[in-house]
Amino acid sequence: MQLEASVATAAPPAESVADGTLLYVDGVTVSFDGFKALNSLSLVIDPGELRAIIGPNGAGKTTMMDVITGKTRPDEGTILFEGGHDLTRLDEPTIAELGIGRKFQKPTVFEALTVFENLDLALKMDRRVFPTLWATLDRTRRDRIHQVLETIGLAPRLEMRAGALSHGQKQWLEIGMLLVQDQKLLLLDEPVAGMTDSETEATVGLLLDIAKNRSVIIVEHDMEFVRALECRVTVLHEGSVLAEGDIETVQANDRVIEVYLGR
Repeated sequence: MQLEASVATAAPPAESVADGTLLYVDGVTVSFDGFKALNSLSLVIDPGELRAIIGPNGAGKTTMMDVITGKTRPDEGTILFEGGHDLTRLDEPTIAELGIGRKFQKPTVFEALTVFENLDLALKMDRRVFPTLWATLDRTRRDRIHQVLETIGLAPRLEMRAGALSHGQKQWLEIGMLLVQDQKLLLLDEPVAGMTDSETEATVGLLLDIAKNRSVIIVEHDMEFVRALECRVTVLHEGSVLAEGDIETVQANDRVIEVYLGR
């Protein structure tokens, strides 16, 4: 009797699977004192994609952003940027230099400086003492700042001190500080928290405009805001992906209703 040999097929390397993606997260686990903040999390973001991340408190949303930006090291798993950069081996400044920018929920602008000066400081340049003191604002940099000012709607307030801006305008300025660096992926944590209805509506337009030229991941609780973005939604629960799809799909999911939305 002839025996047929069983040949195991090796799984393709992560780099080949991630080819063509902007961000590839696979099997990422993070534990804190035995608690799994992320539990074999997998997520793929394509170039030019706008993605909303929702979920209950403690679902792992902040930890997810921490591991992508290098603030937290995962216990296991793969995180690849542009198919070849292993983010699990890089520190925060290096990851930022690759083109990943993060905005926290509370604006962190320089309130004593003007709107224009905040954007100028955010530009990528040599930050050692003497180059900073003697640097001149050339036309290319100035044009870039004015372009971003128009995008974020703060061109009329370029000479206003950032501390005098409204809460929503400070949020836009901080987004502008990422845009001026020409980051490829923006991670935005609750960008409309504390905004008025009109500011929230304006932010929808701003983010849709931004997403035409780069990828954006938004962590949010405001479901009407998420609905207005008309993008793919990922629901996290206990550190893993619970559901994914458009807003109508995830809102109709029984498990999402049970653990997050309620009836």
